[in-house]
Amino acid sequence: MFPRFSHARPTDLQAALDLLEKTSGRIHAGGTDLLGCLYDGVFTTDTVISLSNVAELKSISQSTGNGLRIGAMTPIAAVAAHPGIRSTYKALAQAASVVASPQLRSQGTLGGNLCQKTRCWYYRGDFPCLRKNGDHCFAFEGENQHHAIFGGEGCYMVHPSDTAPALAALDATCRISGGGSSRSVPVDQFLMPASVDPQRETVLEPTEILTEILLPPAPPGLRSSYRKIRSRQTWDFALAGVALALDFDGDIVQSARVFLSGAASIPWRAREIEAIITGRRLDAETISKASKAAVEGAEPLRHNSAKVTLFEGLVAEALEGMI
Repeated sequence: MFPRFSHARPTDLQAALDLLEKTSGRIHAGGTDLLGCLYDGVFTTDTVISLSNVAELKSISQSTGNGLRIGAMTPIAAVAAHPGIRSTYKALAQAASVVASPQLRSQGTLGGNLCQKTRCWYYRGDFPCLRKNGDHCFAFEGENQHHAIFGGEGCYMVHPSDTAPALAALDATCRISGGGSSRSVPVDQFLMPASVDPQRETVLEPTEILTEILLPPAPPGLRSSYRKIRSRQTWDFALAGVALALDFDGDIVQSARVFLSGAASIPWRAREIEAIITGRRLDAETISKASKAAVEGAEPLRHNSAKVTLFEGLVAEALEGMI
């Protein structure tokens, strides 16, 4: 059952920040994750601060330099359907379109998708795991078929966001407000690696709010995509996923950013793939080398070694789709 808490619905960002300063509240965006966590007793709060009436956080608009600004409260469905995102930042549109179910995409927000808690069944269940200030990760020797194959180091959760790896590949930036100031953090540094702090999902401080995501201007040769493999085709989190953002000059890859989902506690940057494909055509030999490099250094657990094969095939398929 739900714990007791008070509810506040400020009408502007500063009022929401003031409430965070005065209470130990939790931010309510779409609520698709927050309410489930409260109901399951994952955490408690004395105040739920809804951002539903903060209009300035809901729009999508052009930013300085012909990039794109997306308010953190923008529904995921709106991100998936936006013509500018679909035409220029295809990886993000594709990622947003495969988040959960149509109903959840209409309710959930882009900011919430970045800030959500892990779906690890030990964390969500009645287990005193490392992420809940316990002394070890139950997944290491337990049921771990969905867990990390990279960067475990104590906690083997995987971050459930589909939009995070796409945004990281596109070199997007998070804008954060709180404590009387604001700051910018690249998306690939916004999420907290479990090896650094297993009790935190993001770099947000308790009095800070993610307000917007900024996409840089797209280079003329940009091709991007997001693909994932899941247990259920209708809706599910990624067993394995890959986000590509490749800048081409003709048929030569000039630069590349590649991030894996379902692989680690953060979107996992596959620098080995980037090094292999940069400066080359995506021919069969290059794609074969890149797909094998995708899993170099992987350390699968007892029940998730199949992820190694999944990532090899998925990366090959995604690169072939760039040709």
